[in-house]
Amino acid sequence: MDVQIEQSWKDALKGEFEKPYFKKLADFVRAEYKTKTIYPPAGLIFNAFNLTPFNRVRAVILGQDPYHGPNQAHGLCFSVQHGVQTPPSLKNIYKEIHDDLGLEIPDHGNLEHWAKQGVLLLNATLSVQAGNAGSHQHKGWEEFTDAVIKTLSSQKEDLVFMLWGRYAQEKGEVIDTNKHLVLRAAHPSPLSANNGFFGCRHFSKTNDYLLSLLEAPIEWVAK
Repeated sequence: MDVQIEQSWKDALKGEFEKPYFKKLADFVRAEYKTKTIYPPAGLIFNAFNLTPFNRVRAVILGQDPYHGPNQAHGLCFSVQHGVQTPPSLKNIYKEIHDDLGLEIPDHGNLEHWAKQGVLLLNATLSVQAGNAGSHQHKGWEEFTDAVIKTLSSQKEDLVFMLWGRYAQEKGEVIDTNKHLVLRAAHPSPLSANNGFFGCRHFSKTNDYLLSLLEAPIEWVAK
């Protein structure tokens, strides 16, 4: 696995790529791509970092695993490539944006326009075997993405972290709430969205916070 990651992230995470766990992870992932069908495509593993440089991060959304179906995953949590049906959790995210801000629901599931505005769409695990959810968990990715969150928390100020569901909330326990706005809600999955995701108003709360810092709000639906 060649670590093709944007320079400001490479600087911020310097040393992480040299640790024994990451070298073991890289060997595992490289072998998986050679022998199996793995998502996302190898060149898009670090897509979230490359579209949202460290020095431009303003908000963070935490996911868990990449989608494991054909043509879905492209390195951004909850997002799918153009031409792919919008997944159920993202449909619920769009519904909440509509109810919260009155914006039209997009006809696609590609969230690159969020990433390019400074929303880091970070999965805890950055690769997965086709048709086998969770197959790359506990191989080192979680340790790497924990380091990403700790680095963001310690080196930056006034970020918004959106933590949806117990997994994301536990992973986000390292965030310094004195320096950052941490928003918690249920996961947008159809199994849990009615239990505290709908009505969370995280999208307006994020924009209100950014405006209070005299920053431009996030354009949640591209015009």
